[in-house]
Amino acid sequence: MLTISHFARRFGLSRSTLLYYDRIGLLRPSGRSESNYRLYSPADVARMEQVDVYRKAGLPLADIARVLAADRGSLAQVLESRLRELGTQIQALRRQQQVLVALLRGRGARRRARTLDKQGWVAILRATGLSEDDMRRWHVEFEHGAPEAHQDFL
Repeated sequence: MLTISHFARRFGLSRSTLLYYDRIGLLRPSGRSESNYRLYSPADVARMEQVDVYRKAGLPLADIARVLAADRGSLAQVLESRLRELGTQIQALRRQQQVLVALLRGRGARRRARTLDKQGWVAILRATGLSEDDMRRWHVEFEHGAPEAHQDFL
């Protein structure tokens, strides 16, 4: 059994975070010492490892609690929802990136941007020896084979 301090250190958390997790019912210690200190069992460690993975995936604590209390179907639903949220956020960030690139255009900062516009891609594909027909086939195949990635690319 681990004390709250040892448990917190193991997961890189503060003691107050673990107290909060206990208060909301996300992770309750399995026992208490004679001095009434919280004690965490191997099962608590395993549960915290799951919480840690879901936190790294960006899931809110309420969703984590729901997933840990429910069946696997709930997990898939929550993860798919988070994936959609991330896709939306990534698209918004790409739009912001495009606006910034446009604002910086002509100021020499464009060379430092980590995006390529259509002309840049065409130049690279042409430099590799692709003809106009080859590039068109590449584009059609990309659009057909990975429509979501194609949309993100655009």
